[in-house]
Amino acid sequence: MPPVLLHTVLLIVAYLLGTIPFGVIFARLFGVADVRKSGSGNIGAANVARVAGPTPGILTLLADAGKGALGVWLAIHYTQSTADWMILCGIAALLGHCYPIWLGFHGGKGVATALGVFAMLCPWAAAAALTVFILVVATWRFVSLGSISAAAAMPLLIYFLWAPGHAPPLSIVFGTLFASALVIYKHDANMQRLIEGTEPRFSHEKSKAQPS
Repeated sequence: MPPVLLHTVLLIVAYLLGTIPFGVIFARLFGVADVRKSGSGNIGAANVARVAGPTPGILTLLADAGKGALGVWLAIHYTQSTADWMILCGIAALLGHCYPIWLGFHGGKGVATALGVFAMLCPWAAAAALTVFILVVATWRFVSLGSISAAAAMPLLIYFLWAPGHAPPLSIVFGTLFASALVIYKHDANMQRLIEGTEPRFSHEKSKAQPS
């Protein structure tokens, strides 16, 4: 297959992987007809856990992360681990999750999918970002604040943890900046509520009305 065609196919497949609405699927399997009409209306793991329970929430988290990781794996497998195509396929999967064609381009906020992408690109950076998320949520009990903090930290984490003594390629640097900015942008409403003091704190209890 000609390289241009191969790369185009990889980007399309990565995007389509990202569009799989696992939150909608798992919530439905656990008794919620349409998670988009419950809680915040978001299809991500946090809202699924809130309205359908922890098990479908965890399944959604793992599946959403998995599709991001699989998008990068495709580039690793078919382009000899070319950094440019690894980050591009990862971003394609992330865009698919945030803007899925099947749901009218109204998708999730990309946190779990981005985690899967960066777990493949740089496991140490992904682990550090996950640690930031856990510490922030444990301290302030705002899932959105943990997500925003982890996304904001990722460009620096990638830069310093990419490889000992080596900075990442420019494509990885700018791709990470784009992915982080997208995740933060998707949390615009959460940031507004954090400023206003109306953002709900993390709770193990199900809820039908809390925003996320």
